[in-house]
Amino acid sequence: MAKLKAIKNELRRRMHWPIPEQGRWLKQVLTGDSADHAVPTNDRSRGAFRDHIIRLWAQTLRRRSQRHRLVWERMIRLANDWLPRPRILHPRPRIRFAVKPPR
Repeated sequence: MAKLKAIKNELRRRMHWPIPEQGRWLKQVLTGDSADHAVPTNDRSRGAFRDHIIRLWAQTLRRRSQRHRLVWERMIRLANDWLPRPRILHPRPRIRFAVKPPR
């Protein structure tokens, strides 16, 4: 929750930046976060984290103007273009630690 709150505050600060710059920044955030937390049993929460970031980004983009024209289909296209899908980066511990030292 603290990470999401920090992302929300930073999105508010970057509200009027161009959408590609916001997308690049969010891509870096998601990539760095998944490098730490992309373990085999954490795939569902990784997807929920990405979905929450998409909602925060949509709220921020809608607040740019009183007459927002951001429909959800466009937001999904933006998210698919800029935000990486969650995937497991670290192998299972049994595979990862199955190292045979040279004799």
